[in-house]
Amino acid sequence: MSVTIKSEKEISIMRDAGKILAQVHEELKEMIVPGITTLDINKKAEELIRANKCIPSFLNYNGYPASICTSVNDEVVHGIPSKSRILQEGDIISLDAGVIYQGYQSDAARTWGVGNITSQAQKLIDVTKQSFFEGIKYAKEGCYLYDISNAIDDYITSFGYSSVRDLVGHGIGTQMHEEPQIPNFRQKRRGMKLQAGMTLAIEPMINIGRYDVCVLDDDWTVVTEDGSLSAHYENTVLITKGEPEMLSML
Repeated sequence: MSVTIKSEKEISIMRDAGKILAQVHEELKEMIVPGITTLDINKKAEELIRANKCIPSFLNYNGYPASICTSVNDEVVHGIPSKSRILQEGDIISLDAGVIYQGYQSDAARTWGVGNITSQAQKLIDVTKQSFFEGIKYAKEGCYLYDISNAIDDYITSFGYSSVRDLVGHGIGTQMHEEPQIPNFRQKRRGMKLQAGMTLAIEPMINIGRYDVCVLDDDWTVVTEDGSLSAHYENTVLITKGEPEMLSML
């Protein structure tokens, strides 16, 4: 397994990429209201990304047809924006976006409620986000990769939720998906020892129901098999000798 250790120059560029992406997410959050289409959100995202001299990471990636992923309710990830998908009061939507800036990538996801949502849906969003922060307590030099996985899983299972097993986090740099893979569920081994200079996209994908998922006929959209709600939270993270640095947070 070949994991890249980033130089100070590379980290500086990825820091800029992450700040741009974080700002894109902040602006998209303001669009999340009943009546808007997921295609509207995608158009705004591409406009913001390109206005900041970035390229949308996802557009045409392995044939993906849009600039961001818009996954609603039981859609876990990779939901394709559409003019026919109109957000309704009470929906939840996960926005997954990436940018390429000066040849380096940043990747981040957020889940938002549309208008007034149920307390059950809000709890899922909150627990998913917090599970990320439970995981990154171990995202520092000297800890092991699967310490992150185990902390995420231990936290979400305490609420009766399940972590998707068919999809994982990943290393990131000049490529969107680099080594290592980062599961969000408990592992039997420790995995590799973390080193300062690693950059990781850590992304819990959490279901209220079972962890089983399937892919729709569009060959992209991943949904929960039991139809339960799913939430997603992700940041690009820099491993340091001390506390991790969130590259895609303002």
